Amino acid sequence: MKLALISDIHGNLEALRAVLEDIRQQGVKDIWCLGDVIGYGPNPCECLDTVMRSCSLTILGNHDQAALFDPEGFNPVALQAIYWTRDQLDSVGARDQINARWDFLGELPRTHKVDDLLFVHGSPRDPTNEYVFPEDVYNLRKMEGLFSRFEGYCFQGHTHIPGMFPIEGDFRSPDELGGEVALTGDKAMFNVGSVGQPRDSDPRGSYVILDKSEQRLIFRRVEYDFEATANKIYRVDQLDNMLGDRLKSGR
Repeated sequence: MKLALISDIHGNLEALRAVLEDIRQQGVKDIWCLGDVIGYGPNPCECLDTVMRSCSLTILGNHDQAALFDPEGFNPVALQAIYWTRDQLDSVGARDQINARWDFLGELPRTHKVDDLLFVHGSPRDPTNEYVFPEDVYNLRKMEGLFSRFEGYCFQGHTHIPGMFPIEGDFRSPDELGGEVALTGDKAMFNVGSVGQPRDSDPRGSYVILDKSEQRLIFRRVEYDFEATANKIYRVDQLDNMLGDRLKSGR
């Protein structure tokens, strides 16, 4: 009755392995990924292979989509990284492995719904590309539009900032929530954070456990060797050094 929700791995194999080990230690066997397995990081193929083995559901993220089609709205650093990622997906491994990765990406759904629970990468209004930032709680029209698109709870990633958007009131971080939330109240959106590139000033990987039997959501943080990942990035000319630097500060 427990489900682990991970998102925004971004080719960070060290973070992914650490988070999967923490999930195992928590006794959770079912894992869903809310997108962006690749992009930015130095191990896109290994991360895809791991997610294909470990996750029973994966949602399409905007970086996953950009590997398949022409990227839209990407800054120069992200654009250069996705072109390098495409080259890796086309060249690393045997031909059947390469084909399996592309087939996997091409078949990813944009949303998944179970009863009154909605799972997306971006937002309930634009499942792949729309960002929902903490400060958006002050944009009442946007929030009304988002909450009108689902019935109970929505789970998402994309911003790399974990926390809760209640139907009324301010965004609440995991620390402000005491690390968990009882799922017995009004509508809410939950950002599960990022496994491989956190942006809330905490470099540890982020994910959540959805405990269906106890109706609660638990936020988890996991330490990993971000120096090792950063050093891999520094050795790849096509990956900007800032992509390694930001892992150390969680920004």
